[in-house]
Amino acid sequence: MDTTKTDLTHLFKQLGLPNQIDDINHFITVHQLPAEARLVEAPFWTSAQKAFLAEALNEDAQWSEVIDQLDVMLRNE
Repeated sequence: MDTTKTDLTHLFKQLGLPNQIDDINHFITVHQLPAEARLVEAPFWTSAQKAFLAEALNEDAQWSEVIDQLDVMLRNE
């Protein structure tokens, strides 16, 4: 059983991004997405980050809920 925490700080760590609250808030402020954009196609992700996000969402993995949360946050700043 995987006991990895699935919250925003751990998602950012998994994506190889700074994962302190201030870092996450800055990322969200700087990287806003229009309503019609797909999260996994955003230009600011690396190929590896896109692959991780797409796989997690396609498999409805443990990360999918927090990825959905991030998606909403990137559109509401």
